[in-house]
Amino acid sequence: MCAKILVVDDEQPLVELLTANLEREGYEVISAVDGQTAIDLALRQKPNLILLDWMMPGKSGLDVCRELRPKTNAPIIMVTAKGEEIDKILGLEIGADDYITKPFSPREVLARVKAQLRKVERSANDSSSKENVIRIGELEIDKAAYQIRRGGVDVALTFREFQLVLFLAENAGQVFSREALLEHVWGYEYFGDVRTVDVTVRRTREKLEPDQNNYKYILTKRGVGYYFDKAQ
Repeated sequence: MCAKILVVDDEQPLVELLTANLEREGYEVISAVDGQTAIDLALRQKPNLILLDWMMPGKSGLDVCRELRPKTNAPIIMVTAKGEEIDKILGLEIGADDYITKPFSPREVLARVKAQLRKVERSANDSSSKENVIRIGELEIDKAAYQIRRGGVDVALTFREFQLVLFLAENAGQVFSREALLEHVWGYEYFGDVRTVDVTVRRTREKLEPDQNNYKYILTKRGVGYYFDKAQ
């Protein structure tokens, strides 16, 4: 089955351009020109990926992302004219997986879409070929269900946060630099920078760690990177 992509932008010509290019690559495309319609479509149609404009009247892209993130693991790529670092970090903080700054080329959009979908596919393949549940301390990582439980209680993580925890847990005790995590978790095709890793680690710790003053799972090796503590 081809992947279904939700395109959200209040500029109809841009929606039509993106739709034409994505459909040419074989994707099924659904679209919305406002935030509330985007939310309704995402929950009803369950797209595999969402291209989401940042600046829209009414509910902005940030509002949509914030509302959808707890309800879907589909990668969300923010499309924005805002190029400042603080804006990109804010988008990542609320759960976006990547961002594209206008103006952009259709080839760049396709490259980022394919990179995100390949990551999801690789994760699904890995989950079916290995033991499906990893247990470390109070954590239970269910790879088939894309779910993490701590002490029997579900922890709501985004797809990228889940991928980060899974990778570190599968390699518990090994320290990875930010560059290495970008390569292994985000993939070679990712167009971001190493600060993306710090943002995702911070966001994941807020949800995963029971004590924000004393981390148990994702630890920092000063001057090197991050690792998962296997001594639970």
